[in-house]
Amino acid sequence: MKKLLLHICCGPCATSVIERLADDYDLTGFFFNPNIHPEEEYTRRLDAAREVCSRLNVPYITGDYNPDQFFEAVRGLEDEPENGARCKVCYRLRFAETAGLAKERGFDIFASTLTLGSMKKAAVINPIGFEEAEKAGIEFLDGDWKKKDGFKRSCELSHEYGIYRQNYCGCTFSIWDDKAK
Repeated sequence: MKKLLLHICCGPCATSVIERLADDYDLTGFFFNPNIHPEEEYTRRLDAAREVCSRLNVPYITGDYNPDQFFEAVRGLEDEPENGARCKVCYRLRFAETAGLAKERGFDIFASTLTLGSMKKAAVINPIGFEEAEKAGIEFLDGDWKKKDGFKRSCELSHEYGIYRQNYCGCTFSIWDDKAK
């Protein structure tokens, strides 16, 4: 069975993705999200991810929380709309870290829960995963996890587990976008 490092963006997204992958892979979760703002929100999402991993018996690794890393990466893209160039830089930042850690720790493959989100486009996210996998010399498992009722199932499991379900992407810019709407 291949060892898979699963980048987890949040607990709700982890639920149904872990459920789908658990029979086919030896899973370890990886929570690395320097984009999440403010820190209290980061902590709530980390706690939810830990709860999901605990309930589903998946070990997890917590990456460093350094929001300055995110702000430096997206400098000049602050006014981009949600799902624009800033988001692509953010995906790349998180996938580069995940691919590097997967390679360093002897995983065979990595994936991400990011495409479960209803506003997240697999056609944008998955190519970035493949690019970062190639750079790191590791395999990437793509998916559009919202399909086949993946998003619906994540909502059911989040409710069942009583875990926090956020109402914005995570970065400070997505809060602004949400308020503007």
